[in-house]
Amino acid sequence: MYDPAQLRTFLAVAQTLSFTRAARRLGVRQSTVSQHVRRLEEATGRQLFTRDTHRVDLTEDGEAMLGFAGTILRAHERASAFFAGTRLRGRLRFGASEDFVLTRLPEILEGFRKEHPEVELELTVELSGSLHQSLAAGRLDLVLAKRRAGDTHGELVGRDALTWIGAPHLRIDPERPLPLIVFPPPGITRARALDVLERHGRSWRLACTSTSLSGLVAAARAGLGVMAHTRGLIPPGLVQVPTRAGLPDLGDVDFVLLHGQGRGGSPEAADALAAAILAGGDRLHRGFGGPGETADREDRGATPLP
Repeated sequence: MYDPAQLRTFLAVAQTLSFTRAARRLGVRQSTVSQHVRRLEEATGRQLFTRDTHRVDLTEDGEAMLGFAGTILRAHERASAFFAGTRLRGRLRFGASEDFVLTRLPEILEGFRKEHPEVELELTVELSGSLHQSLAAGRLDLVLAKRRAGDTHGELVGRDALTWIGAPHLRIDPERPLPLIVFPPPGITRARALDVLERHGRSWRLACTSTSLSGLVAAARAGLGVMAHTRGLIPPGLVQVPTRAGLPDLGDVDFVLLHGQGRGGSPEAADALAAAILAGGDRLHRGFGGPGETADREDRGATPLP
């Protein structure tokens, strides 16, 4: 009933919220993207996006189509593989940023393992900066991670704002250095936070450094300081620092898929997993862009940081 090509285009637009970026991701013209979306809307009899010259957003029906599109495409791919008589084999070394551990990426990986049981999937969870280094060194075949500032390569999976977060009771003292909770180098979020603070002339000090996201979250929940984090993936028990605290804007961050050079792993398996992640991107994309809770520290009787 629904054309797989149109569904893939729909998912690309839904994940990038841009017809231009979707066209770039798919390697087609923007007019083709518009045509696919229009034909899918005609087939459903529903408007899937609201769009003007500045913004693209999913409608309520578009949100519903997200789940259906991923399910249809995964069924289509399973059927194609079955009747083509092909079975993927080999080793696949996949690296994922720790940001995705608490999303529904495990469900996508579980589905991939069921569909391709003869692929030896090796998962590495590290800092995005470390994953980039491992990919360049040939130790990984596929990476899902943050894109470094200034980079343009990689297949866009989602985009979200970075924001300052901390415990609900936390209050920032503008007269004292900002206590930071950060990953060690080469953490991409760490680099962004320090660069932004330096450019705005805001003094800071390291309150906690940990290679583990759970370690950073524990320190933040204890009120040791603030951390820069993806707005749509704020851990439970933490909230956005309100704008009146005067902390500088951290900007957006892109999450991308990056392929290795095929040294040691199976390129076909990497392509299949990348397709599964993009087809199931609605389950990751729903984690991006949520406003999160913002603490009203004055109303909660918060105390300043020591």
